[in-house]
Amino acid sequence: MTDNKNPFSNLEAKFKTVDDKPKKEKTPIEVKKYFKTFITIFVSFILIVIALANVYVVKEGEYKIIRQFGEIVGEKDDPGIYIKIPFVQSVTTIPKYQMNYKLSEKEINTKDKRRIIIDNYAVWRVVNPKEMIKSAGSLVGASSRMEEFIYSVVRSELGQLEYNDIINDKNSSRGSLNDQITAEVNEHLRRDKYGIEVVDVRIKRIDLPEENEQSVYNEMISERQKIAQKFLSTGDADKRRIEAETDRKVKEMLATAQKEASMIEAEGEAEAAKIYNTSFSKDPEFYSLYRTLESYKKTIGDDTMIIIPSNSPYAKILSGYLE
Repeated sequence: MTDNKNPFSNLEAKFKTVDDKPKKEKTPIEVKKYFKTFITIFVSFILIVIALANVYVVKEGEYKIIRQFGEIVGEKDDPGIYIKIPFVQSVTTIPKYQMNYKLSEKEINTKDKRRIIIDNYAVWRVVNPKEMIKSAGSLVGASSRMEEFIYSVVRSELGQLEYNDIINDKNSSRGSLNDQITAEVNEHLRRDKYGIEVVDVRIKRIDLPEENEQSVYNEMISERQKIAQKFLSTGDADKRRIEAETDRKVKEMLATAQKEASMIEAEGEAEAAKIYNTSFSKDPEFYSLYRTLESYKKTIGDDTMIIIPSNSPYAKILSGYLE
């Protein structure tokens, strides 16, 4: 009989029924089969990683140097995809394009014992990467050697010039100085087989040490004042010469003009006298009257008082008696 007082009696019966059912046996997992698959995938992944890690790409404008146990065994400069031997070979990238290099400022002495500070730069490139690596080891080493050669050549060349010749842009020697420095530096680099080439060396700025600036500026001002005074003196001398030459020419022209005017005047007076003589000779009495009247113009004015005898010819003419 079922105990009506126990509410969980039915549940207990159900659980007992479930426990009495026969249990299914679990199928054993084939570990060896899955282990082999895992090993195959893992090894394949490792091989793919190794293969990808040893693929290298050569781009336009660069060299690829292949080393094997430190020794250079190959060089690639054609663009493309290549593969190196894993764990044995290594690849170094070296640029093929032109590079700018700013040299550190250096102090040198000119021919006239002036100290100046040179600031210049160089444009360079690698032409033989194998020689560059053998001689300098790296780009940093190659650029350092190049800087030493440039400084040596610049110091030698500028040491043969005076300060004014260096700073004077109109001086022809300054124009070819950069090309000369470039040629000499390349000669040193080729001789020592550094595998690099300097395309151009340019002097960017020339400064003076701070302790020498003021004295040099004062000297430059004094020299410019001397040059200005020389121009002023030359100008004054030219002015006086031109004025004297002009005054001389003016006097000569005036003398010539006066001479010609006097000659023309004399010729005119002679011609007039000739005409007068010819005209007056035809009627002497009229000529006498004319001369008398002309004399009146000079002798008689508004306040003129004349005392003459009444029987004088002059008085007769004034009185209107002409016989």
